[in-house]
Amino acid sequence: MGVILKTESTKLMNLTEHIQERLRHKRILLMTHAVVGFPSLQANWDMLEIMQKAGVDLVELQLPFTEPSADGELFVKANQAALKSGIRIDDYFAFMQKATAAFDFPIFMMSYYNPVFVMGHQTVCQRLKESGSWGYILPDLPVEEYGDLFEYSKAAGLHPILLCAPTNTPQRLRKIAQQGSGFLYCVARKGVTGAKTDINENVDDFITRCRDCSELSIALGFGLSKGEDIQDLHGKVEIAIVGSALLRSWLEKGPEGYQNHLTELVENCFP
Repeated sequence: MGVILKTESTKLMNLTEHIQERLRHKRILLMTHAVVGFPSLQANWDMLEIMQKAGVDLVELQLPFTEPSADGELFVKANQAALKSGIRIDDYFAFMQKATAAFDFPIFMMSYYNPVFVMGHQTVCQRLKESGSWGYILPDLPVEEYGDLFEYSKAAGLHPILLCAPTNTPQRLRKIAQQGSGFLYCVARKGVTGAKTDINENVDDFITRCRDCSELSIALGFGLSKGEDIQDLHGKVEIAIVGSALLRSWLEKGPEGYQNHLTELVENCFP
């Protein structure tokens, strides 16, 4: 047990170190997203290879779910198509294990709470650990309802990445920040993923309120799509998250268009 705890403690420390080390060379880091099984597992693998080549810093792998309530229309269709194609939980974890062994960037599970509840907190954390995941993101689970999920996560060396929203009161932001680990996932606006977000004074104020509540790095997502969006966040947050826009590029322009889009985003992460 002592050896296991040493390994877990090192991994918990390494995410902070990873972020800080990457920020020595870039003004902001880029976190990207893939829905496992859409358009196919081979397409997912090709996406990851392009991400690695481009220099992406962190990646979310989404476990398909029937009712992805925080996702916009594109991701909803992607989830439904992945499930229709036959992707199941075992396929997801097998893919994650293969990916964490092959690529350098930390990989996180993005999911909804229902599959986690069905599998059980301890089982999920154990499977994530065995698959090489660094943590997970559950956008529909309030911090008050994590219960022993926090304990099992810590024992497995996993980071529960908690979401902060512009509608959260200062008291609630502090409560979320106290339980957060790794970084805070700050949602740039109300609503679901996919719609355009303008980096304006309201977003700046929200970022400041999150910063006042925590010393964790801040990631901003929901509606970022272009290199200029990344530029606008220089000096404001440590991580920019782009998901729907990249999937749209893959579907409309293929792997080459996806690579060009991703290259543009990464280039704008530098000074």
